[in-house]
Formats: sequence, structure tokens, C-alpha cells
Amino acid sequence: MVGYNVQSAVDTKHHLIVAHEVTNVGSDRSQLSHMAERARAAIGSEAIEGCCRSRVLSGEEILACEEAGITVYLPKPMTSGINAKGRFGKQDFVYVAADDVYLCPPGEQLTHRYTNEEDGKTLHRYWTTACQACTLKSKCTTGKERRISRWEHEAVLEAVQARLARNPDKMRLRRQTVEHPFGTIKSWMGSTHFQMKTLKHVSAEMALHVLAYNMKRVMRILGVGGLIEAIRA
Repeated sequence: MVGYNVQSAVDTKHHLIVAHEVTNVGSDRSQLSHMAERARAAIGSEAIEGCCRSRVLSGEEILACEEAGITVYLPKPMTSGINAKGRFGKQDFVYVAADDVYLCPPGEQLTHRYTNEEDGKTLHRYWTTACQACTLKSKCTTGKERRISRWEHEAVLEAVQARLARNPDKMRLRRQTVEHPFGTIKSWMGSTHFQMKTLKHVSAEMALHVLAYNMKRVMRILGVGGLIEAIRA
């Protein structure tokens, strides 16, 4: 895109920016695992937890984090606008792993019909023939029957969603953490934001902003003398 997208990882205790990157990719869908790995390397810890706000994050990114041992908290990606149309969303259907079926809101079973590959992802397709006689069909689908697709790694997304449900305060913590430095730096930058052009120069400009922000944070935490001692050490 013609523009820049800044990603950052911020620690929850002191609000220090531990990792950041400037990209010219307009979407956040493919950023999580890369930034989580950079944050883990920066703090020198194998165990790391990350909270992300994106509801359109790609399933592949979530899977990559889980496989790398990075514990993520985020809402399950919701890419369909069907709820806005007043119809049941996929989240209203319950998957029963033991029987490999989905249960729709009225209680009918959507059974597995076939498996195919789409955009490099293996998808399982489910539906039932009971839709035509269902009194709630108008709230579910405009087609002959409601069909549900399940990614082969959908269980990973469900596990992440269940983890967030058990720890609902994680997203509030994320808002209190990562939004703080972004708001502060934007205030410093003023209405014009970046002064430089090209990815290389904008990355250098952002790095200076991050350095200044972190130094001011450390001075607030340790004092000027404490910062000077830490630098000398």
C-alpha cells in the first residue's frame, strides 16, 4: 500500500516497547507470529504470552504461534458479515468433535459431506437436508441449505477462543498496554505523522521515536540517575 503500518510489542509491566517494525503491508493478518518471535528474542524468554486485537487475523498466523509455543489470546477470527444481516453466524453452530458434526441453533445435525482445498487450506464441508422445513431458515440462510466450512486446524482457533473466555481481562490489559505508547508517540508526531519517505527512512524515523519513548519511560521508572547507571552497566 502507499503508506506505512507500524507493529509493536509492549510489555505489560512498564509499557516499554520491546519490539517494533514498520511495514508497507496494509493488513495485520500476517503480522502476529513474526512480531511475537521478535518480542521473545528481545526479552530472552522461551515462554511468552501475546494479546492481539485483530478479529480478522489469519488462522495460519494463530497456528504458527501455537506451534512455536507462543500463548496467544484473541477473539476467534470473524470474517463474515452475516451477523450484520440478522442471520445466524458460524459461532451459533456447535461443533461436536466425537461425532464430527455441527449442531445448528434448532438442534439439527450438519454432517460432514466432503473435503476440498481452497487457497491452500484444507476445508471440511457440513450441511443438513432439514433446512427446507426449518421455521428458522430465514434467520439462517437464503440458499437451499446452510453450509458450514471447517478448517483442518479449526480446533486451534477454538482452543484460543476458549482460553480468552477463561481470561476475559486479557483484552482489557492489551488495550491498557499497547495503545499507551502508540497514543503518546502519535501525540509527539503531530498531525503530519511521519516526516520521511520510503520504508528504509520511515523505519529509521520510527526507531528514533521508539528509542525516545523508551528512554523517557525508563527515566520515569528509574530516574535520570538510574538510567545513566543502567547505560553504564
